[in-house]
Amino acid sequence: MDNLALLSLAALAPILVVAVLLVGLRWPAKYAMPVGFAVAVIVGALVWGMDAAVLAAASVEGLVIALGLLYIIFGALLLLQTLTASGALATIRAGFTTISADRRVQAIIIGWLFGSFIEGASGFGTPAAVVAPLLLALGFPAMAAVMVGLVIQSTPVSFGAAGTPVLTGLGQGLAGDPAVEQRISFLGLDMPGYLQVLGLQVASMHAVIGTLIPLFLVCMLTGFFGGRFVDGLKVWPFAIYAALAMTVPSVTVAAVLGPEFPSLLGGLIGLALVMFTSSRGFLMPKDTWDFPSRERWSDRWTGTLEADTSAVADRRMNISLAWSPYVIVAILLVLTRTVEPVTDFLTGITIDVNDIFGTSISESLQPFYLPGFIFIVACLITYGLQRMTLRQIADSWRIAGSQLAGAAVALLFALPLVRILINSGPELNSSGLSSMPITLAEGASVLTGSAWPVLAPWIGALGAFIAGSNTVSNLTFSLFQFATAENIGASPETVVATQAVGGAAGNMITVHNVVAASATVGLLGREGDLIRMTIIPTLYYCLFAGGLSFVLINGVGLNVGTGLLVALAVALVVLVTRIARQRPSEQLTPGTRSAVE
Repeated sequence: MDNLALLSLAALAPILVVAVLLVGLRWPAKYAMPVGFAVAVIVGALVWGMDAAVLAAASVEGLVIALGLLYIIFGALLLLQTLTASGALATIRAGFTTISADRRVQAIIIGWLFGSFIEGASGFGTPAAVVAPLLLALGFPAMAAVMVGLVIQSTPVSFGAAGTPVLTGLGQGLAGDPAVEQRISFLGLDMPGYLQVLGLQVASMHAVIGTLIPLFLVCMLTGFFGGRFVDGLKVWPFAIYAALAMTVPSVTVAAVLGPEFPSLLGGLIGLALVMFTSSRGFLMPKDTWDFPSRERWSDRWTGTLEADTSAVADRRMNISLAWSPYVIVAILLVLTRTVEPVTDFLTGITIDVNDIFGTSISESLQPFYLPGFIFIVACLITYGLQRMTLRQIADSWRIAGSQLAGAAVALLFALPLVRILINSGPELNSSGLSSMPITLAEGASVLTGSAWPVLAPWIGALGAFIAGSNTVSNLTFSLFQFATAENIGASPETVVATQAVGGAAGNMITVHNVVAASATVGLLGREGDLIRMTIIPTLYYCLFAGGLSFVLINGVGLNVGTGLLVALAVALVVLVTRIARQRPSEQLTPGTRSAVE
């Protein structure tokens, strides 16, 4: 056990170093990830006996995967900038104002539903960066706008950017491991089929846990920025209805079409349904809630940017035309994933990097099948549909490229770090040791035993908090979670799904998302205030996911999972009761003296 403990600490060292640098010393990821990579190289060489060729090959494999991710990110950023440059985003924003003047309704429709759709189409923190300026333009305080954008970075995140956290995060994180291949074979599946099974479990868990997220959202909005949390509770029928309008379709889509579409189509279906029923008054609140008058806002609520009210009123572009790029993305993704001849053609075009540096490590890219290609094609079509000028097109590419540069350095070191960890097994080292994730898993299973599923989502959240990405969290920890589950005799599919759910929850507090969203409304420097708010739904999500995972594996009974779920339910009931009885003056805003001061 002493040797296992020391080996576990050594395997954890690269991740621990990154955590200390990012969280403790507040280094930017572009500096912390290279240091973490260097530590992984040193541990791999000195402790695991990986030679230079293997370390270099694993690093190159990571670079190839990173290029694929950057390709997707660039396409997502380009689509957003194309809509901004053409004026389509302003028209979409204006369309939301006609539904309701109630800020609670606006936050749910724009944040939860539109944000879920944007997450499904783009991912990588894009929803918060889209939702925050949109809400600011509608008259939300800058901090409230960012908070809304961050809280919805939870339930839809596991299927962001056409399922990248599942397809690339879990797929690449589990790929090539003999135990995983044996499990897939035992279930009579191939890797795509196995990922669909995982995706359905992830969607189902999110549907159960995420049902309360819109209610959390409006209660936090009215409490922190209006002094009365109870005003959020008053719209609970609408909040629950809006939650189910997205989560029920997302689970159905996960079961039928796979992990590419749950958030994209779930968000789109929910958005269309709720906007239609809301326009006819279904479950709409009888009273209209708004923020206090502007002179009563705390200085900490506002940033350096003023609301762009002219953009709200810009309706020169037809609303259908403005939405057409997202419709095109949805159609192209469905066609390329469900029409077999098209799928075969696109996946048949590959860039292969085989037997890197004479090792057994290989990697490939499918450039015309990745969502990045779909996004770029949608942009090219949009240029003609929305009659964009050459100047607008050039500006969109320039801005998207500059935004990509900020993420590139971190990913170009994060992915090689991950692949060194994964490729450190006995077939590629001279020590005979199990790979670093397997060693960590063995240590964790000895330490926690059968209680591990309760802790699994916290690992996912930690990975997302550190890396700023559910995808990278899944890449880093999915094999670790799989091996731990097998070591304790639990369902590896449920534990790996719990990892993905926890990784999604961690996006609400990841510094990367907080900074990126804050920058869009001129709120940099208030990240601590925002995290103190968004940590509340993050804690709820991870506690619920841990208890639910344990119960799914072990059943309901006198066990830690059931006890955790019961305790969480009691805590929520007590919290709701207390909120209902509180006076406005008793409810405080994090970082301010009171919500209305």
